[in-house]
Amino acid sequence: MTTYSLLIILGCGLVTWLPRVIPFLLVRKVQLPEIVIRFLSYVPLCILTALFVQNLFIAKQGEFPVFNIEYCLAAIPTTLIAILTKNLMWIVVVGMCSMAVIRYFLV
Repeated sequence: MTTYSLLIILGCGLVTWLPRVIPFLLVRKVQLPEIVIRFLSYVPLCILTALFVQNLFIAKQGEFPVFNIEYCLAAIPTTLIAILTKNLMWIVVVGMCSMAVIRYFLV
């Protein structure tokens, strides 16, 4: 690896890291209003929901999206465990086991 390549990698890392860290440094010294804090508390849920729903469909150019059967079947027990336990470890374990069983028997 050349010095140029190393500098490019470090520069890309810095450019990726700075926009994520600077807001935290600026907000740390400022007291945000309660409504902003409540609003920001929904951001992780929205991101996870968007990622979850995106994987349930297969989109092709010029066609209506269709269900990804494997993911939809694995989502059923995973969602049930999420509602019943609200424990992230159990949700991940059930989701992984569900996908493993579905892929073993269906694929």
